[in-house]
Amino acid sequence: MAGKHEKVASALLAQSRVACDWLAALVGPDFERPSVLSGCDVRTLVVHLAEVHTGLLSGLDRPGREPPLPVWEYVRRYRSDGAALEAATRNCAAERAGPELVAHLVKTVDDVEVALTRRLPAVLEGPRGPLTLLDFVETRVVKIVVHADDLSRSLPERPPIRLERAALSSCSRTLTAILAGQQPGRSVEVRVPPFAAVQCGLAGDPGPTHTRGTPPNVVETDPVTFLRLATGRISWDDARGAHLIKASGQRANLAQALPLLS
Repeated sequence: MAGKHEKVASALLAQSRVACDWLAALVGPDFERPSVLSGCDVRTLVVHLAEVHTGLLSGLDRPGREPPLPVWEYVRRYRSDGAALEAATRNCAAERAGPELVAHLVKTVDDVEVALTRRLPAVLEGPRGPLTLLDFVETRVVKIVVHADDLSRSLPERPPIRLERAALSSCSRTLTAILAGQQPGRSVEVRVPPFAAVQCGLAGDPGPTHTRGTPPNVVETDPVTFLRLATGRISWDDARGAHLIKASGQRANLAQALPLLS
């Protein structure tokens, strides 16, 4: 991979290694504790992380033969068969001990690192359709970071998994691009400092636009909060109630646009 692809791949691998190191320090009972995701224990989150990597490996082996979908359209297709996938994930988690699952995760990360050094096609056939290589890797980074955050919140007495700056930057840019693509317009500016800022519209109404100065409607939040909003880990109202969002202007409300993916 070269250029931007290489940087995103490096961020993915770095975040994955940090998560693996954190998981390696857990003991048996930790894996059986319930997670912050309803109906999932910590073991299930480990399986989810492994599936992100095995899914990436599978995608890298499938060159796309059709024009790629925009990333915001691709993610609209997530979880069309979510119930069946989640059941399979939980069954896999129930059949294996926590340390065994972590060892499997480490191996999949190793395999991904090797695979990313190969010559790769510009377009891949992902599980939901064709997608550019860069978009596919970037969406995997989002999944890795959000599951790392899920793990940290599931065992709050432990030091959290460090979220790598490069991985958070990639997530912020990817998710704001998805928001702008799904909600086209220029009535609201969404800022996720220090990584990203986009303009979007809501409910099919582009509203007032601006080209310079302070826009009429502004939403600003930190990268982790935006990640949680975009993936349905926290609601807009709860984030506002916890003072995690700054919003000004009559249209500065993203509740109807969220979550972006789940």
